[in-house]
Formats: sequence, C-alpha cells, structure tokens
Amino acid sequence: MKIEHLAIWSENIETLKEFYVRYFGANANGKYTNPSKGFESYFLSFDSGARLEIMQMANIPANKNDPMKQYTGLIHFAMSVDSKQRVDELTDTLKADGYRVVDGPSVPRQTVCNLLSFSLPRFTFSKMSLADLVHM
Repeated sequence: MKIEHLAIWSENIETLKEFYVRYFGANANGKYTNPSKGFESYFLSFDSGARLEIMQMANIPANKNDPMKQYTGLIHFAMSVDSKQRVDELTDTLKADGYRVVDGPSVPRQTVCNLLSFSLPRFTFSKMSLADLVHM
C-alpha cells in the first residue's frame, strides 16, 4: 500500500503550482475546473511518483493555526533532494527569491538528511530540520 496523493487547499493555486514546478521539478496536469462549485485544482507529479493535489475554492476559510506552533493534525511533509549540497543550493535560491530563515540552526535528532520539510498550512520550510523559511 502507498499514499496516492496529498491534497492542500490554497488561496492561490497558480502561485503554489509555480512554486513546486520551479523549485522541485513538479509536472502539473491541466487545471480542473468545476464552475458550478467554484472549484479548481491541479495534480502535481514528481519524478518519484508522488503526487500533490492543490485545490482552490472561494468559500474555504483560512486556517487559523499558527505554523510556528504545534497543533493536532498534519504538521509537515518533506521533500527529498539529491544531496546536502543540493539542500544548501535550494535553500540559498529560496532565500534569494524572497524567503527568509526564521529559526535555526539546531542539531537534528535523526540522521536523515537531504530533506526540506514543509509545515502546513502556510508552508514554512525546514532545511534538513535545521532552519525554517517563510515567504516574506
């Protein structure tokens, strides 16, 4: 058994789609639109076979959870890249493109490396579990 896809509500799926395409090489399908519901979505596919559905609908309320605090429910997911060097390069690119480090560094409690993890709902980023990035 495997997880088929993860779905995320967004206020702007075009911007979110471009983020995953630009930084993580996602391939987006054609946009699905249901005009009667005001619903739009894309499926983003990654080389590993993982898929992410990003969805938008006007009547979905904003998430009131503070991404800098812990709360019950899905708290993050991680993207793996080729090497520690690639993590550093991608983090530098994100910072150059307007993202900033808001926490870290700290010593990871695990030996897993080459990861960028995403905290939901406003997508904070963690460089190898060392530093969070939030779009300014």
